[in-house]
Amino acid sequence: MTAQTMGCPAHHGYEPFRQDDPFPSYAALRRDEPVMYDERIGYWVVTRYDDVKAVFGDWDTFSSENAQAPVRKRGPEATRIMTEGGFTAYSGLSARIPPDHTRIRKIAQKAFTPRRYRVLEPSIRAHVVSQVEAMLARATPGGDIVRDLAYDVPTVTILTLLGADVTQVEQFKRWSDSRAAMTWGDLSDEEQIPHAHNLVEYWAECRRLVAQAHETGPDSLIGDLVRAQQAGDEITDHEIASLAYSMLFAGHETTTTLIANSVRELLSHPDEWAEVVADPDRIPGAVDEVLRHSGSIVAWRRKALRDAQIGGVDIPEGAEILLVMGSANRDEDRFEDGETFDITRANAREHLSFGFGIHFCLGNLLAKLQAKVALEELVRLAPDLRLTDDADIRFGDNLSFRAPTTVPVTWEARS
Repeated sequence: MTAQTMGCPAHHGYEPFRQDDPFPSYAALRRDEPVMYDERIGYWVVTRYDDVKAVFGDWDTFSSENAQAPVRKRGPEATRIMTEGGFTAYSGLSARIPPDHTRIRKIAQKAFTPRRYRVLEPSIRAHVVSQVEAMLARATPGGDIVRDLAYDVPTVTILTLLGADVTQVEQFKRWSDSRAAMTWGDLSDEEQIPHAHNLVEYWAECRRLVAQAHETGPDSLIGDLVRAQQAGDEITDHEIASLAYSMLFAGHETTTTLIANSVRELLSHPDEWAEVVADPDRIPGAVDEVLRHSGSIVAWRRKALRDAQIGGVDIPEGAEILLVMGSANRDEDRFEDGETFDITRANAREHLSFGFGIHFCLGNLLAKLQAKVALEELVRLAPDLRLTDDADIRFGDNLSFRAPTTVPVTWEARS
């Protein structure tokens, strides 16, 4: 095949920025146009499991250098604001390529250790219990898992891990929302302006945290990275600040969505919810099935460094590529009856929601830990939890992230 569109102008209803229910269009693309050029966004869209995994695995041909680039070019006013504000943030790891990626990841892995997870788990659990009990204490049953649980817990966790101010949840959420909108959103030049101001503030805080770590040597991940630098590891303050910039976003945004989607999926499948209530040991498997069936990140980007092929389709040098993990994770050539949510699925962990290869998500264990703890405490404290009868769950418009804006729940009134 040649580097041409494969002849379906509507692309089977695929809308790259619409996330309410993209799965029927994903299935049609896997069947008829598994590698197709979408002229609306200027990307080759790849939807089959084997093709997505192969591109992730071939970093030498398909570079990650565009993974954090704005989908829509920054307008002149947003560019001016960010330039004059000293915004020079770069990806922590996901958009870096070897040898810099190899060097920085090796250092970061030494700081991102299981010991830190063990230290954090009791505080994560206590925070979850506090949030759930506060929700259940309302006189009239009714809550929102996004607002009442998933919003706060991962944010406080990542702020604690990095040594940031845990009282500033709203501030960091505002900055993170702006990062998502500016990088993966479809904004006009005018709409970019307030987000540009937020990103300047966000980057300044990341640099401040690194400077503070040099002064106080805190027991935090940033403190660990600064100590590694002082001991001779080759990492700059700018690179540490860039890691903080990435982790403060990725460490809570996708985990907020994972918790929300875990509850949403299980409550949407009452038999599956009943299974985890009866046997909480099923929760880890359920979390992996949520990651497969309804991952937080449904698409990620790569760039072809040379002429290549994906799934037998010629891809020209310089081509922008969108890897649709949300489709690959339901590919029935890899996952039997892939559209079905099944917490007993034997190969759910083969999902690509954390990527694959050298860029496999460094924080995957922390994300899964938080979702596991949240579900464990929910089934213990609120086994009768259910979605509200009129629940109309919507997902924000975005190229890469499929995040529910609300997950409304109710329960039997407590006596």
